[in-house]
Amino acid sequence: MTSQRLCAVIGLLALWLAQLAVARTAVTPVKELRQRPRASPADDDEPDLESLYPAHNLSVPIDHFHNSTLYAPHSNGTFPLRYWYSAAHYAPGGPVIVLCSGETSGVNRLPFLYKGIVYQLAKATGGLGVILEHRYYGTSFPVDDLTTESLRFLTTEQALADTDYFARNVVFEDVDADLSPESAPWIMYGGSYAGAFVAFLRVLYPGTFWGAISSSGVTEAIYDYWQYFEPIRIHGPRACVDTTQAFVRVIDGILLRCPSDADLTARLKETFLLPNVTYDDDFANVLSGGITGWQGRNWDPEVNDPSFGYYCDNITTGELLYPDTEGLRDSVAELIGASGGAAGAAHEDDSSLTDRMLNWIGYVNATAVAPCAADSGSTQNQCFTNRNATYYAQTDLAQTWRAWAYQYCTQWGYLQTGSGAPAHIDPLVSRTIDLEYTSLICRDAFDIWTSSDVQAINRYGGFDISYPRLAIVDGEADPWKEATPHATVARDRASTVEEPFLLIEGAVHHWDENGLLPNETTADLPPQPVADTQATERDFVRAWVAEWYMRKDRRA
Repeated sequence: MTSQRLCAVIGLLALWLAQLAVARTAVTPVKELRQRPRASPADDDEPDLESLYPAHNLSVPIDHFHNSTLYAPHSNGTFPLRYWYSAAHYAPGGPVIVLCSGETSGVNRLPFLYKGIVYQLAKATGGLGVILEHRYYGTSFPVDDLTTESLRFLTTEQALADTDYFARNVVFEDVDADLSPESAPWIMYGGSYAGAFVAFLRVLYPGTFWGAISSSGVTEAIYDYWQYFEPIRIHGPRACVDTTQAFVRVIDGILLRCPSDADLTARLKETFLLPNVTYDDDFANVLSGGITGWQGRNWDPEVNDPSFGYYCDNITTGELLYPDTEGLRDSVAELIGASGGAAGAAHEDDSSLTDRMLNWIGYVNATAVAPCAADSGSTQNQCFTNRNATYYAQTDLAQTWRAWAYQYCTQWGYLQTGSGAPAHIDPLVSRTIDLEYTSLICRDAFDIWTSSDVQAINRYGGFDISYPRLAIVDGEADPWKEATPHATVARDRASTVEEPFLLIEGAVHHWDENGLLPNETTADLPPQPVADTQATERDFVRAWVAEWYMRKDRRA
C-alpha cells in the first residue's frame, strides 16, 4: 500500500469516528447509550423537513385493554400521538399511505415522506403520505417517567391498537375529503420492527387497513438471536469473514480455553491496548465493533455507513497500516500460539494472521481506544462496560434508550450472541458474548430475570404470517433475515400481486425504504434490484387500490 493510500485510510477512519453510529458493537456499552443520537442528521441539500412537514398530534387512549391484568393498574387517560403528513400528491379518491416509524422518533422517518417509499407510493397513487410515531418514542409519551411500572403500557399490542384508533379518528385538516378507512384504502408500510408491526396490523385489523408492506419485518421473535451474524458470514467479503473468524478463534482460544490463566488474559488485553477493561466479555465486545457495521450498509452513498468497509479494508490488507503496532509483533505471535493456533484454512500460516492482527489492533485503537483516551476523565471501564446499575436506574424521559430495551427484554428478545452459534460454525463475535452478558440491561434496568415472552409476539403468525394484500419484502444479506418469513427455516412461497413475496438481491436492511428524487437518480442509483423492487411495490399497491374501489362500487 502506498503512503498516500495509507493516509487516505487513516483520514477516512478519522472522518468515520466523527459520525460513529451508536450500536456498533454486539452490545451497546453504557457510555454509548448516554450519547445515543436523537435525530438523524439532515442532508445539507434538502429543506428543513420539520418545517416542511409540521407535526400534529391526536389524543389516543393510554390503555386499550382494560380486561388484561398485564396493564394493571389501568388508566383512563389519553396521550398525544404525533404524526406528520403531506398532501403534495393527493388527488381525490387517493389512498392513505402510512409509514409506521417504529422504535425511533418519527422525525427520523421524514426523509421517506420527502423522497423515500412514502413519496413514491403517494405519487404513484395520488395518495396522502403519513408518518406515524410509536408510543414511548419521540414525543409520544403516555407517562411522565420511564420506570418499569410506567413502561407497562409499552407493548406491541397497545401500539397496534393506537394505530387502529388513529386511522378511525384522525382528520387531516387541509384535505377536503373523507379519508376514514370506510371511505379510502389505507396502505401501511414499515421496516424492521415496524415491518413486523404493519404485518400484524393487517392480520389483526383487516377492516381498517386494506394492505401492508412489511420490509425486513422481523415477524418471528427469537430470544437468543445468534443468527444475526449468519447473513454476514454467508454474504460478507470472504477474506474479511475468514479473517474475523480467525481473530475470534484466537480471542476465544485464550478467554475460554485458558480461563484460569490470568496472566495470559492480561497480556491479551495489554496487546490490544485495553489493559484496564476488567471483564472479559466487555473486552470481547469492544472487538466486535467492526463486523457489526454490516447492518448500516446502504445503496445510497448519502445514507450508507462506511464503517464495515473500513474494517474489512484494514484487516485484509497484507501491508502494515499502523507502523506503531510493529512493536507488538512478537506478542501477537505468542498469543496466536497460546490460543492453539488460528490460521486454519483461510491463512497459510500463523505469521500471515499476525500481520492482519496488527492492523486489527491499530483499527481498534483508532476507533475505540484513542477516542476513549481523548475523553478526559473516562476510564476504559467507563467507556466500554455493559455494567452500570446506577446508570440503568435512571428513569426520566431523557433516558430514551429504555424504550426499545424494555420491548426486547419483555417480549421481542433478539439478544445477539456469539455463544449461541452451533459448534460447527465459527462465530464472527466472541462466544463470551452470551445470554448472561447481553441480558445484563434487562436485569439492571428493569429487574427482569426471565427470558423474553416471545410467544406474545409469535402468536401473530411468526415465520408463517400471511394475509391477502400483505407484502413480505426482505434483503438477501440482511442480518435480520433469519427473523423474517424469508428465513432459512421458513417455508418458501410464490410471489403474487395478492401476496407479494420479494427478496432483494444483495440488499441489507429495508433497502426499499429510502429513495432518490427523479433528478438525483443515475444509471447506477438506485441499483437495479432496489429499483425493480420499488417499481413492483408501486405496481401492486396501484392494483390493491383499484381492487378497493372495485369492491366499493360493487357494494354500492
